[in-house]
Amino acid sequence: MSDVSAEIMSSPHDRDALIPEPAPLGPVRWGMLAFLFSEVAFFSTLIVAYITFLHADQSGPTPAVLSLPLVIGTTICLLSSSGTIHVAEGRLRAGAKGMFLCWWLATIVLGVLFLAGTAYEWHRLITHDGLTISRNLFGTTFYTLVGFHALHVTGGVIAMSIVLLLGLRGRISAKNPLGAEMVSWYWHFVDGVWVVVFTVVYLVGR
Repeated sequence: MSDVSAEIMSSPHDRDALIPEPAPLGPVRWGMLAFLFSEVAFFSTLIVAYITFLHADQSGPTPAVLSLPLVIGTTICLLSSSGTIHVAEGRLRAGAKGMFLCWWLATIVLGVLFLAGTAYEWHRLITHDGLTISRNLFGTTFYTLVGFHALHVTGGVIAMSIVLLLGLRGRISAKNPLGAEMVSWYWHFVDGVWVVVFTVVYLVGR
């Protein structure tokens, strides 16, 4: 009997034994998932607060002062960074260390561009439109929501910079990709949160 026939005639239990079991998530991945779920609750609270007090002010500045073209540009940078970090992680697992470092660096640059655009937007809002965090309810909820997101982006850029340095020193590789993977999870989450924030603040809220 041929090997193929023997495989067909084998019992279901034997065939199932040939299928590898999925790798467990492990404590690090479970820890990251728990952290991200807590962050979902945190940002949900901020978004609900923003929506609750939206248009509650009797005097300006109002959400109409927000610059949509500028934020569209920064949003493109941030969402593009999800693509670059995905490619970087794939290159790392394929063993292409040089390409991993290049795509990872591109992700950092896109994150920095997003932060630079946010800083420019805030500078214009404060100096040109007089919108400060204590000016009215819109200022308070806007700077709190967008500011905490920018803080998370800053944390992501710092974490990615550390991974980049570890990669340059050979501490991150195809055999040890967990650090890069966890930072990638976090970065995708930050990008996903921004999609909701952008929609609520700059599209619906205006």
